[in-house]
Order: sequence, then structure tokens, then C-alpha cells
Amino acid sequence: MRTDPKTLARVHAMTFSSVYPLLLNKVVRKGRTESELHEVISWLTGYDDAQIDRLASDQMTYQEFFAGADLNANASLITGTVCGVRVEEIEDPVMQQVRYLDKLVDELARGRKMEKILRQAGAPSATRPGSQ
Repeated sequence: MRTDPKTLARVHAMTFSSVYPLLLNKVVRKGRTESELHEVISWLTGYDDAQIDRLASDQMTYQEFFAGADLNANASLITGTVCGVRVEEIEDPVMQQVRYLDKLVDELARGRKMEKILRQAGAPSATRPGSQ
């Protein structure tokens, strides 16, 4: 799926520090912890807790955030929809990675088990066709 160039420019320029508190509030409101959020972010990006804490206060853009990440080899197993868009059909790599993170945080907030969120071996698929 192609994303409008203006939207891409806006998302690429967003800072991780402006989004992180929103992600944290979302999971905490649903009874999950900051540690669990860090685990999800770390699984996707390869950043450790100290790096996530630093990046949450830096002015690094999402584009820079994902450029410096070591994306998990199983990230392509993240499927489903976020805001009505299938993440596996997004063409722009940064936008797709942003939506991967959104999808993982949504799953965490909905109470999904961590082994399913992290697409661990032996765990059933975290999403099925047509699920959100």
C-alpha cells in the first residue's frame, strides 16, 4: 500500500520521544507495565532498556530511530491491521516499521500473552487472517 508523501514526511519527522509517552500510557491504562513495553520495543528494534530510556528523551526522529535499529528477523511475522491498514502491505519501510511497533503495542494493551506478541517459536500465530 502506498502512503501519501505528506503523511510519510510527517511520520518520518515525528520524534520517538513524542510518541513514547503515548505508547506507555496506552499499555499502562490497560494494566501492562513499562517493562513489558520495553520488552516489546527491544524485541522489534534490538535496543536495550538503557537505549530506550535515552531515546525516549532524545529528539531522534522515527526515521533515525528505525535506521539505528537492528530489526528482528521475525518482524515480517507481524501481520494484521492498524488503523484499517494491513501492515504487511505497507510499501514504505519506515512506515511499515512504525506500524509494526503500533501493532505490537496494540497486542500488549489487549492482554495478549508475551510469547505470542514476540512471535516465539512454538507459539501459535499471534494474528489470523482478518483479525486485528
